[in-house]
Amino acid sequence: MEFEIWWLLGIPVFFALGWIAARVDIKQLVSESRSLPRGYFKGLNFLLNEQPDKAIDAFIEIVKLDPETAEMHFALGNLFRRRGETERAIRVHQNLLSRPDLPIDQQVHAQYELGMDYLKAGLLDRAEETFNLLVDTQYGVQARRALLEIFQREKEWRRAIPAAEGLQESGAGAHHKEIAQFYCELAQDAMVHMQPDEAKALLDKALLADRKSVRATILYGDALLAQDDVEGALKTWRRVEQQSVPHVALVAGRLMDGYRKVGRPQEGVNLLRSYLAEASSIDLIEVVFKAVIELNGVDAAKQLVVEELRRNPTLLGLDKLLEARLMDAPANVWEELSMVKNLVHGYTQKLARYQCSHCGFKARQYYWQCPGCSRWETYPPRRTEELNVMN
Repeated sequence: MEFEIWWLLGIPVFFALGWIAARVDIKQLVSESRSLPRGYFKGLNFLLNEQPDKAIDAFIEIVKLDPETAEMHFALGNLFRRRGETERAIRVHQNLLSRPDLPIDQQVHAQYELGMDYLKAGLLDRAEETFNLLVDTQYGVQARRALLEIFQREKEWRRAIPAAEGLQESGAGAHHKEIAQFYCELAQDAMVHMQPDEAKALLDKALLADRKSVRATILYGDALLAQDDVEGALKTWRRVEQQSVPHVALVAGRLMDGYRKVGRPQEGVNLLRSYLAEASSIDLIEVVFKAVIELNGVDAAKQLVVEELRRNPTLLGLDKLLEARLMDAPANVWEELSMVKNLVHGYTQKLARYQCSHCGFKARQYYWQCPGCSRWETYPPRRTEELNVMN
């Protein structure tokens, strides 16, 4: 009973302490708000109302009245950069760095923002120099990411590899796919300069970085073919199925050409038809369609396309069927059939696109790196219409 009475007596005490603490906090808040320039709230209001031009004017006035306000400089510089006025952003951040009284942490921050200004302005050499100074600071991860972006823009693949490896080792996420792609870029360059052995050595490193790299496998087969090892190339290209079944469409033409060279075209057709049953693709149909016409005749090709249309009804497939029908169409219906074929073909040209899964950029040809967002391996190996049918 006594315990309960003591608790009742303590309630007013706790209430009083809470009231005093709240009063102290309110006084401090009022004091701090009075010390802030009026233009700060004005600029903040413009930002919230998505009026960056007026916000910049308001912050400029604050900086003029109080040039020691570092945070205002940072806000102003970022606004300039976002608006594309990189020269003004650079001047703001350079002005900050010229102040001898600026604390070390703010100096590093200003250095990073200046590097971002240079990067946005396309001054890649200055940006690289600035970010190299930040690698061992608290902005090390951001600096490494920026350096990696610079090396990719400049196609400096040999420098991009250690940059990506450094990021990976620092715990900034996996970059094995990008590293494999950088080795593939170097290997492709070696192939252009007729150096298949050098290309194979680089592709071994690519596959060591990412054993599922379809591009590395395809290029390794190309290198073997350049050395007249057709059987080795065929064996290598067939590994794509183990890495990613949908990607076999990208290597179908190489496989068919290889089987023709070794005198076993029917074996190639049978292999590609087995791929078609497992992962239908209009690009794969295109290769098989031509090979079946060549080896088995028009009727067999028409039957092939009809079967595929039943499984995956697409206009791209219908276009191939009309093409086959035209090959042996009677003269009295050929003209009408040809007109329908041209209409369908004209429309399918708009559908026959690859589309980046990240930014939506569409392209007629397949890219390993998206031209729109510069990300790697974001293109599915199927055309947009096929993806729509599948979904």
